[in-house]
Amino acid sequence: MVERARVGDATDGTQVSREAEVIAAFVRLSDTLVDDYDVIEFLQFLTERGIHLVPVDEAAVMLAAPSGNLQAVASSSERSRLLELFELQNRDGPCLEAFLSASTVWSADLSSELHRWPSFAPRAIDDGFRSVHSVPLKLRNEVIGALNLLRVEPGVLGDADAELVKALSDIATVGVLQERLVSRSAATASGLQTALTSRVRNEQAKGILSERLDISVDAAFELLRSYARGNSQRLTDVALGIVSRSLDVTPGTEPPAG
Repeated sequence: MVERARVGDATDGTQVSREAEVIAAFVRLSDTLVDDYDVIEFLQFLTERGIHLVPVDEAAVMLAAPSGNLQAVASSSERSRLLELFELQNRDGPCLEAFLSASTVWSADLSSELHRWPSFAPRAIDDGFRSVHSVPLKLRNEVIGALNLLRVEPGVLGDADAELVKALSDIATVGVLQERLVSRSAATASGLQTALTSRVRNEQAKGILSERLDISVDAAFELLRSYARGNSQRLTDVALGIVSRSLDVTPGTEPPAG
């Protein structure tokens, strides 16, 4: 794993740049008043910032559905998404524990957690992960989900990194709850259900592109996001076009970066 600089470690211009990235992440996570706000894309950004700003390799987010059950809604890769689904199906693991306990859960070495998480720990190790850090998405007494951070090497996050992760998850939680309030939909639950339905559509679109173009699911997702961003469209709208076959997305159809 490539070690990433921590906030405050550098004493030269690198520190300023990193501080700017942290500030930009907080600004993005606190702004849910945009017209094209999408909770799934919002939480996808949280996973991306998580693996960029702290020394972890992959990240995933679970969110409570209207029924109260957790659902995997965002991930940095297909590997971490499938691991989260496995955790939910077997009902043991750090992300679920963080949600149920409303507290941070971590392990420096998953090989020592075989009794604690008899299903999750062996699967995570088989997938190449050795340590984990999970935080609840919580505001006061309300817990709406959890953020799971995975590392391929044993070890724990330093205090500064752990505090940054908690701050990112806290501001993301406020953002999700604020959007629910501002949207004033007929029922908050129905609005969240719509978001979760969008997540399913995104997964369908990724699968279609992966099969059609003979590329990995992760590559299909990058193509999907690149097209959406390059054409100033919402990810869920592009996914709908692919699923309904009204839109053809292939490598080269998205505008070049920059």
